Amino acid sequence: MQSRKKELIKKLKLEPHPEGGYFAEVYRSDGVINNETGDFPDGRNFSTSIYYLLGSDDISKLHRIKSDELWHHYEGSSITIHIIHPGGKYEKQRLGKDLEDEQFPQQTVPAGTWFGVTVDDPDSYVLCGCTVAPGFDFQDFEMADKQTMLDAYPQHQKIINSLIP
Repeated sequence: MQSRKKELIKKLKLEPHPEGGYFAEVYRSDGVINNETGDFPDGRNFSTSIYYLLGSDDISKLHRIKSDELWHHYEGSSITIHIIHPGGKYEKQRLGKDLEDEQFPQQTVPAGTWFGVTVDDPDSYVLCGCTVAPGFDFQDFEMADKQTMLDAYPQHQKIINSLIP
């Protein structure tokens, strides 16, 4: 596992991501949405995509963005995407290739939801793709604060503690 993970980091020129894991942007549309009064006052590209690699010892810490994010499974373990919706509903999505085990090769995380990711198999990794529309901008990225999340969603204490170390 470690040798393949290192190989992918090198070949795909992945860098550490603030939420955990490794990433590289591979696409940013030329087109820009100009929405001066809406959620994206500075404009955003129509779409962006990245490679995203996560090892089983890593977590994608709880965070949210202002856009929808589509996840695509390329290789390695399945993952669980843990989502807390604004009203407090918890949702678990499985990303992988084993349809019989309720995994799907593509999943969508809705804009404005808190989410984090764990790798399902021990001693493994996953290589995914993430497509964001409107396109990703770090201005739209927010890491969760543990105490704020626990105060807002006490019913999800276990998952919050696991995704905000």
